[in-house]
Amino acid sequence: MNNEAIQSFTARITQASRSELIVILYEMAIAKIDNAKMAYSEGDLKTFDKDLKSAQRYVSELMASLDYKYKISYDLLSLYLYTNKHIITAIVKRDPLTLSNAKSILNKLLTGFKEVSKLDRSGPVMRNTQQLYAGLTYGKGTLNETYIDPSNKSRGFIA
Repeated sequence: MNNEAIQSFTARITQASRSELIVILYEMAIAKIDNAKMAYSEGDLKTFDKDLKSAQRYVSELMASLDYKYKISYDLLSLYLYTNKHIITAIVKRDPLTLSNAKSILNKLLTGFKEVSKLDRSGPVMRNTQQLYAGLTYGKGTLNETYIDPSNKSRGFIA
């Protein structure tokens, strides 16, 4: 994942509801699997391992977020464990062959959770975060991106 993708995920996390956070976790895990496959094709086994261990952490976070009051949580846990098994197999064998199964499961679950997140009206989980408004300014030979919180009166010029 490049810096731009990390900044994008970070910005989305600060404004996300509970269900949107799950969607972001799926997207981050899938991105790490894709990065691992690319690293493997380039012969970079160190990055391959690092990215797969990150994907594994995201899947572990998905497992930790389950609410076992609901029966579907046990079904999701089984899918997460199965996905984690495929990631571990890829790490141990140093072969991305099993990653297609893991990615397929995550993509299917992502599709479902995207639909659920559209119905979630609970608002952002994080409080006291800066509302993001993007703007571009031109500097000498550069293009600068600025984020401004219009409710923060302690910034900028007050007339």
